[in-house]
Amino acid sequence: MIQHWIHQFGYFGVFLITFIEAIGFPFPAETTLTLSGIEWTQGVFRLVPLWAAGALGNIVGSTIAYGIGRYLGRPIVLYLGKYIGITPARLDKANEHFQRYEYAVLVIAKFIAGIRILVPYLAGINRMRFWIFWPVNALSAIVWSGAFIIAGHYIGALVSRFWPFIRHNMVLAIIVVCLLIAAFVYHKIRSRRREREAAKTPATELDATDELDRQGQDKGPQS
Repeated sequence: MIQHWIHQFGYFGVFLITFIEAIGFPFPAETTLTLSGIEWTQGVFRLVPLWAAGALGNIVGSTIAYGIGRYLGRPIVLYLGKYIGITPARLDKANEHFQRYEYAVLVIAKFIAGIRILVPYLAGINRMRFWIFWPVNALSAIVWSGAFIIAGHYIGALVSRFWPFIRHNMVLAIIVVCLLIAAFVYHKIRSRRREREAAKTPATELDATDELDRQGQDKGPQS
């Protein structure tokens, strides 16, 4: 679906996905930027307009979210947020962190899915000054979008480099992946078994000690 949007609408598709995610809908914006970076490697996009589309989508969407939070307040955020799992308790907890570290949260939250779409609303609810919110948010959006686009570029370069080898050794690659998955599952099962055995051991030892005590009491003092 994401690749279809990218191929169908180009830069506007990238803008639209990051915009929709920024106003609160759980769209895969980071995946979109990464895939767009891969497409850039293949010559589908150019860096500057792609970067601008990704950043502007988030900036515009975040600005709208800020306005909703500022002028409509907490009730509308909870009303809309119930569809994506925002409860009063979660909102209060996030708001507490925002009030304590508002500038740091505004920057770092861009890289945390779920929190990213909530922070602009919190900035509006707390009536953060717009002339402070907007440049900090815009700079964060530029760094965020660029980081994932460039990451996608390098992923695409690695895939292009090693794809001929993978294609000619597909069976071997599948076997290696299956062995790695099997080893991981075996490790997890063994770890859980050890945890269960460790949890049972103290109880077993205690039962044995109690049994010895009872036997001693039953024999009583020897005359």
